Amino acid sequence: MRIGCPKEIKTREYRVGLTPESAAELVRGSHEVILEAGAGLGIGADDAAYRRVGARIVADAATVFAEAEMIVKVKEPQIAECAMLTPSHTLFTYLHLAPDPDQAAALMRSGCTAIAYETVTDADGRLPLLKPMSEVAGRMSIQVGANFLEKTHGGRGVLLGGVPGVKPADVVILGAGVAGYNAAQIAVGMRARVTVFDKNLARLEELDREFNGRLETIYSTRAAVEEAVREADVIIGAVLVPGAAAPKLITRDMLKTMRPGCVLVDISIDQGGCFETSHATTHDDPVFVVDGVIHYCVANMPGAVSRTSAYALNHATLPFAMALANKGARQALIDDPHLAAGLNVHAGAIAHEAVARDLNTPFVRPDWLH
Repeated sequence: MRIGCPKEIKTREYRVGLTPESAAELVRGSHEVILEAGAGLGIGADDAAYRRVGARIVADAATVFAEAEMIVKVKEPQIAECAMLTPSHTLFTYLHLAPDPDQAAALMRSGCTAIAYETVTDADGRLPLLKPMSEVAGRMSIQVGANFLEKTHGGRGVLLGGVPGVKPADVVILGAGVAGYNAAQIAVGMRARVTVFDKNLARLEELDREFNGRLETIYSTRAAVEEAVREADVIIGAVLVPGAAAPKLITRDMLKTMRPGCVLVDISIDQGGCFETSHATTHDDPVFVVDGVIHYCVANMPGAVSRTSAYALNHATLPFAMALANKGARQALIDDPHLAAGLNVHAGAIAHEAVARDLNTPFVRPDWLH
């Protein structure tokens, strides 16, 4: 199969869909890898590194799309990229379609088969291709929160871990999944006072045992969240409903009860965000302020640590990319129901039930997957 990897064009997105090592594995599998010039520079991999493993470098994205059968990316295709997709293409990347009707419509118009990293599952119902980026974003979220809590960045002027005689910051984490767990690890390590909310009691029990009393776990109800918000210095939004838009857990009214200079970090922004006042931002302009509360809602947080993120992502995606290349998309999806859970768009229709519901669009599963 001819596998194409264009350079990412989202603002400040430095990751790459294929590392040189992943390209080498595909070439060893008798596949052709076509890479846009400069695609790997953001992770420190120049074109020569890809040529050494047998990949072919081409001048521009248009050539990649024109020549490749499968396109491997990191972030969702921008509208200009969607216009280069055709019914003969398989697209394998993050999509996050539920809050993005324009992208969904463009992918449907293209007729391509689009498989989303974030809805591929494993035998335990987890999301193995979302996990590495959730780990990165969770850990980054505390660094970001600590940074913007500083007075020089408009925050309250509070040190996350405090010092002897001065209490630490109150960090509230909404969601005890992969991102929330990783945020808790870093926050506890920085000696903040940490409270984690979730509706899964078994998961809260796991965190209570693992952290041995170094954080608080609270069953998530609106009343409990409202109470915690009033005392919080940093709130991390880390909730996820696979494929669907994130629920809004912090309302505009709740902001009015918070102290000026507090920080909200919305890891869920790719799925529309879990704060009512959230809207996507970029690394160039990462924050905005509503009612005195700082909002950090960068939709590609892991892009800032591109080398770590690209390698972590490739380690997870490569086996699936190899299966798609070896078998072709249709047979690979038939053979692996977990990969099939990643199918979001096919033949001009939305093929994932949760995505279709949130987009208010008909859900059409291919006959050959029934």
